Amino acid sequence: MSDMNGLDLPDFDEDGFDDAEPDEDGDDSPADGFDDGPDCDRLEDELRRAAAVLDPVPAELYRIAVEAYALHDLDARIAELTFDSLTDAIPVRGVLDPPRMLTFRTGELSVDVEVTSEGLMGQVLPPQAARIEVLSGPRTAAPLTADDLGRFTCDAPPAGPFALRLRTGAEVVVTEWLRA
Repeated sequence: MSDMNGLDLPDFDEDGFDDAEPDEDGDDSPADGFDDGPDCDRLEDELRRAAAVLDPVPAELYRIAVEAYALHDLDARIAELTFDSLTDAIPVRGVLDPPRMLTFRTGELSVDVEVTSEGLMGQVLPPQAARIEVLSGPRTAAPLTADDLGRFTCDAPPAGPFALRLRTGAEVVVTEWLRA
């Protein structure tokens, strides 16, 4: 080892590589300085924070990445809006804030949704368990779970444009986007 400004550095030969012998057990992983211990995790966290401050991801690139990720389930079936109480229902006299009733259909699967100022509730038909995500902008809300009868609820009403992504047994279904 050569000493340069108080640092112990490995000796390199003319090809630029350290040709030192491996440890006695034949494994030179700890000697190479790259173990996967807690120090490595801490160093990675510090480097990520430094990169976020010194070289942040441009906002436009972040937006493009989020939009590209939205296509990760591109092979999902699109559920078409077949009923919307705003356009298809007969208004009821005396009701100031009626719930919005929506029906989406794709193949044999349909989703009935009621949107109110308190949230939304719905049912997947034919009744089956499903995981449902309320899509609204670049982030999805916490996933909802439909019970064995296909019923689901969400306490937060969608703000702005929204869609639903349903994951049933073997398929993914995404509804059309609507304004709440």
